[in-house]
Amino acid sequence: MEEMRGVFAGLDFSPLWISLKTGIAATIISFFLGIYAARKTVKATRGMKAILDGILTLPMILPPTVAGFFLLLIFSTRRPVGGFLLEEFDIKVIQSWAGCVVAATVIAFPLMYRNARAAFEQIDVNLIYAARTLGMSEFSIFWKVVIPSAGPGVASGTILTFARALGEYGATSMLAGNIPGKTGTISQKIAMVIQDGDYVTAGVWVFIVMIIAFLIVLVMNLIFGRNMKNVKRW
Repeated sequence: MEEMRGVFAGLDFSPLWISLKTGIAATIISFFLGIYAARKTVKATRGMKAILDGILTLPMILPPTVAGFFLLLIFSTRRPVGGFLLEEFDIKVIQSWAGCVVAATVIAFPLMYRNARAAFEQIDVNLIYAARTLGMSEFSIFWKVVIPSAGPGVASGTILTFARALGEYGATSMLAGNIPGKTGTISQKIAMVIQDGDYVTAGVWVFIVMIIAFLIVLVMNLIFGRNMKNVKRW
């Protein structure tokens, strides 16, 4: 225990800050993209809906290393997209914090999309029809009627997206690498210290991750508990 306290006292917390800011950035991007994609998918025809859903859910099904491989092919400076970003905007995705955000967003996005889509599909369409009869624009209906009605599903999707982005490892390692103080996340730090045989430091980081995971689950339970307070217990 004393050894663990000593390790904790001298711990470099840069992996925690990198993971947190990566998770926040990826969650914000996934939130808006996920809601937009869910709205378009819900309104699509049956055949198009199946195709879109398959494409948008694919990153959740593929192993993260496979997704990381495709991202590496896309954003490599030797490829058209990566070369264009570097030459025109001086943006280098690989071996950078931007790579962490891109990888985390791609992997976590399906959670936001699927939760938002499920929530949208359960909305009572009569609420939308009533809003239209009152002369509300489609934009106002979406943000003032649809989003509040789908609130619990959107909230759970946002929290799960943050949790997934926070713990992303495979795609991040391939696209952004493991540069201490720059792209080294908590997951990468744990893997690195275990390879070095430093199980005490790994245990400290695992403990920190468990605390964060518990807080995420607690927030989810509080959100759903507030929305289910009027439901009768059986």
